[in-house]
Amino acid sequence: MAEGWLRKLGGDSFDVFSAGSKPAGYVHPLAIKAMDEVGVDISRHASKSLQEFIGQPFDYVITVCDNAREACPAFPGAGNQLHWGFDDPAHAQGTDEEKMREFRRVRDEIQDRLRKFLPARMSHG
Repeated sequence: MAEGWLRKLGGDSFDVFSAGSKPAGYVHPLAIKAMDEVGVDISRHASKSLQEFIGQPFDYVITVCDNAREACPAFPGAGNQLHWGFDDPAHAQGTDEEKMREFRRVRDEIQDRLRKFLPARMSHG
């Protein structure tokens, strides 16, 4: 979801890559649905491993859940490493609607955080 938001909100100002410490091998269907509700299509995104990006230089590496932070305490080649601790909605329990509420909540939290992060980075483009 973070990749989708950054691509939408950052436009052409950023090259965006996303990977997981333990990739599921697919993008969660509820993540696709939650993002589609706000007009962001992530249905073609792929679940990738951090290993695919080792050795590549990045201006920012942003970890978005605590297990990723623990698995990736220092990413070689990162100009800046930030941690934004969002809950992983894939671990939500309950009915489908309760799970969907979690995906929406986290989706909105990611959007709010990126809206605070982006203005200063885009003005120095």
